[in-house]
Amino acid sequence: MDDAITARDRFARLAGRSDAELDYADLEWGAIWIAAEEYPRLDVDTVREELGHLGAGARDRLAGASDDADRVERLNRFLFEEEGFAGASEYYDPRNSYLNEVLERRCGIPITLALVYIGVGRRAGLDVRGIPFPGHFLVRCAGREERIVDAFGGRTLTSDECERRLAATLGPAAHLQADVHLRDATPREILVRMLSNLRGIFAESGDSDRLLACCDRVLLLTPRDPLALRNRALVYQQLGWFAPAIADLDVAVSNAPTDDFAGALARRRDALRQRLGPVH
Repeated sequence: MDDAITARDRFARLAGRSDAELDYADLEWGAIWIAAEEYPRLDVDTVREELGHLGAGARDRLAGASDDADRVERLNRFLFEEEGFAGASEYYDPRNSYLNEVLERRCGIPITLALVYIGVGRRAGLDVRGIPFPGHFLVRCAGREERIVDAFGGRTLTSDECERRLAATLGPAAHLQADVHLRDATPREILVRMLSNLRGIFAESGDSDRLLACCDRVLLLTPRDPLALRNRALVYQQLGWFAPAIADLDVAVSNAPTDDFAGALARRRDALRQRLGPVH
């Protein structure tokens, strides 16, 4: 790998592709470049080799399976019993959001364990996809006998369990709609959600440098997203960098989906302009 090209450079190149060009292999690379920025000495080839090793093991276990349901259960046993992957007890430990750490420590949060499940499952010949389920990322094993898997809990879920989880997250009036709550997540969405998790961790811990890095990478993926622009503007404001905060809020105002949101962003921008004072 060319040392002159940084992990951020590589992530930016990937983020700049269209949604039609991004696939699950790119998702893995995106997760690797997120990790490589935190771990500059990371051997990215080792991360891919570990996923390949797990994929080969899974392929062996799935050989001779009787049907799709059996294949999924065999994959579950391989990853969660034989290999010992499990949900992290310390949910907000940032290591649980980095793919290299998840592979090494065999624990993670729902989205990073789902990423491992997707990578291993697809290498074993299954059509595995991410699901941006409210509150808790899930996995779909598509096929004649589709299965929904909770990689954090290490098991397959029934539709009734999905319904109950939705109600627990959104309230008792919520009803499961497959095309809304169980739709496939794009690689871009998954990377944004990973970075948003890290952003929340670093905001809570007060780590401004890492918080800003997360905001920057989210905006590489979604450059005109008004919420992402506002989030970075808030970090700039906390750092006392009013000019870039105002610039982000200007773009956010012009892309806000509602007049109310645009108005709130404009008021924050104008208040910062008053604090910044006249520019000479």
